Amino acid sequence: MNTIITIGRQYGSGGKEIGRKLADHYGIPFYDKELLKIAAKESGICEEMFESYDEKPTNSFLYSLVMDPYSLGYHASNFDMPLNQKVFLAAFDTIKKLADEGPCVIVGRCADYALKKYDNRMNVFIHAPISFKESRIHDQYQIPLDKVKTHSIQMDKQRASYYNYYTSQKWGDVKNYDLCVDSSVFGIDGTVDLICRAVEQKEGNA
Repeated sequence: MNTIITIGRQYGSGGKEIGRKLADHYGIPFYDKELLKIAAKESGICEEMFESYDEKPTNSFLYSLVMDPYSLGYHASNFDMPLNQKVFLAAFDTIKKLADEGPCVIVGRCADYALKKYDNRMNVFIHAPISFKESRIHDQYQIPLDKVKTHSIQMDKQRASYYNYYTSQKWGDVKNYDLCVDSSVFGIDGTVDLICRAVEQKEGNA
């Protein structure tokens, strides 16, 4: 198995669970929020900055200038770019370094865009209707049922905004992915099996 699997996902669709099961199936590394710790360590930017900007775009130059000296030091070179851009580029570089180490599963963080020049990557987008996501969101995140739909829409808008802001692509657009799967149709394990078959097909045609 030589494929890097990137997973874009709607909130509550099971993308993280699917990604972890794929990694377990193939015995390869899995990166979700773990990626932030690695990027922080390698870049020297404090981990809290990665968490505060994680899949959250911002145009606040003032915030970047205020936070920059405390998180990055006082070197003049640190003021030539907003902090949110530096954080994104550090994560971007980390994604490529992890991909260079071998096959893995990476969830979110524009990984499909970061690895667009890698021929051995498979970009997957997981989506599902709110009727499927509702109970999952309620159970996993303790969101009241009457607020689940609104919260789900807000989270997806946030992810789309982050993706669209930092890439030249549109989040969820089928043209950007090799495989788009409705997890409500196949179930979590069925979606894992489907992606595995797609990976085998891809590698067989390589």
